[in-house]
Amino acid sequence: MTTLVKTALLEIKNASVSFGSKTVWKDLDLRVSEGEFIAVIGANGSGKTVLLKAILGQLPLTQGSIEISGQPVSLGSREIGYIPQHRQLDDGVPLRAKDLLRMGLDGHRFGLPIPSLKTNARVNEMLAQVGAEEIANSPIGKLSGGQLQRIRVAQAVIDKPKLLLADEPLSALDLKQQSLVAELINQQRVANNSAVLFVTHDVNPVLDYIDRVLYLANGQFRIGTPDEVLRSDVLSKLYGRSVDVVRNQGRIAVLGSTDHTHHDHEEWV
Repeated sequence: MTTLVKTALLEIKNASVSFGSKTVWKDLDLRVSEGEFIAVIGANGSGKTVLLKAILGQLPLTQGSIEISGQPVSLGSREIGYIPQHRQLDDGVPLRAKDLLRMGLDGHRFGLPIPSLKTNARVNEMLAQVGAEEIANSPIGKLSGGQLQRIRVAQAVIDKPKLLLADEPLSALDLKQQSLVAELINQQRVANNSAVLFVTHDVNPVLDYIDRVLYLANGQFRIGTPDEVLRSDVLSKLYGRSVDVVRNQGRIAVLGSTDHTHHDHEEWV
């Protein structure tokens, strides 16, 4: 785990998001330091992706504020990298892996990208860092889930953002690929001293990397180290009913929460 530094990179103050009469979460205060790895956990509908969209400037807050490096968040900020969930792409998409990666450098610019020696060198550097040299010229629609997520990680960090947002990047991957992609994200965090907000249903693949957990449920939240938050008494209070946290052979499961992605009464966190 990392040693927290005092520099505040991301500050969320008294933030709430509501849609009509439904409050997703409210009064959220979160201060994230450079290099910090935070897992964002909660059942479906708890507002994990909503939080990322608000930080990206894609969704306005009902109240409160979000700042990056002391400035209000803005749409298309170059200080933020984003890794989406894995979704299978049409195998007819002609875009190559290295083209997708290059978009992380010049995709924000108007007009056609102009190749340069500097851009090509950075693309090749990132391909090497994520072990993807052999698939550089492969159409992205032909890539496996693990290969595509490696390219997505490289695309998100190629411009060395200060904050990396990962929205369930391990979903639909097998255990081996989950481990590899999680390790890549952590390696890039260390290399760039970037902060990471990692949305996940299963904290176990990143348990060795995270500094704190942000747990969202019932419009409320808890923030702290895994040992402080992932406890039966804490989550029972958060959910408003009996919840058991079970630790077995280094893995953690929450029994009694509702998560329709997995089982009605069991959630691996």
